[in-house]
Amino acid sequence: MAIDGTDDQIAAVRAFNRFYTRKLGVLDQHLGKSPFSLSEARVLYELAHRDDLAAKEIGTELGLDPGYLSRIVQGFDDKGLITRKPLPADRRQYQLSLTAKGRQTFAKLNLGSQNEVAAMLAQLTPSDASRLTQAMATIETVLEPHRSRPAAFMLRSHRVGDMGWVISRQAAAYAADYNWDISYEALVAEICAQFIRNYDAAREHCWIAEVGGEPVGSIFLVKATDGIAKLRLLQVEKKARGLGVGRALVEQCIQGARERGYSRMTLWTQSILVAARGIYQSAGFKLVKEEKHHSFGVDLVGETWERDL
Repeated sequence: MAIDGTDDQIAAVRAFNRFYTRKLGVLDQHLGKSPFSLSEARVLYELAHRDDLAAKEIGTELGLDPGYLSRIVQGFDDKGLITRKPLPADRRQYQLSLTAKGRQTFAKLNLGSQNEVAAMLAQLTPSDASRLTQAMATIETVLEPHRSRPAAFMLRSHRVGDMGWVISRQAAAYAADYNWDISYEALVAEICAQFIRNYDAAREHCWIAEVGGEPVGSIFLVKATDGIAKLRLLQVEKKARGLGVGRALVEQCIQGARERGYSRMTLWTQSILVAARGIYQSAGFKLVKEEKHHSFGVDLVGETWERDL
């Protein structure tokens, strides 16, 4: 005899669980068409979005058996996807970080998952898609009302209206943070206009990051030459920083360049953009050129970064 919940409610929850797991395919041995199980994919996700995690933290967060987690970690290590270093406070525990190969692997896995969910949502009207995601948020809030978690974000392709948002937010953010003048807004507007006029879907793309349906970041992949792609206009709103949005956008851009057949990638940034430079460096870019210049009303040191694909 059930103590809490009516028989009808219990049956309804169990029926929903069967439907949901079948719909998303999480009962399959491997996630989508990847070689990873659902648990392995979740561990990769945690490592991609949080720096220097201890294995014990991941196990606690995901509710994984220590022995099972240990086998996952060892498998990742054998494949060259992670690095391990003992924790200073307890050398029996390890801090885990993704290698460049690990980040590339996650980017590919993440893109496949994004595309699968995007295909499912594309079958719905915008209103129904909004109802669906709101209902999912309600389930999370009701079942775990006190759990503190970072906001979930998603990456999507650009659509009508996004270029205006990119221009406005880039201009406002750099004016507020670095005192750049309106000439920077003109530059961003020119880049966006050129992107729209000359857009080649086979070689170029723009990704927009969203939290709760609201844009919070952007990045552009554009053609420099037949073999070289250019990363442009990375930006993350202040309220979304710390969620891993910038890193996810850069990884997506790199993966997108590979899929479009480029062999090398380049970008131009400024020495004062410390957070962005850190993301580029961790993603495998190397500084190849520095040049002082006066632009956007201030003195700057421009930097060219490159990496092979």
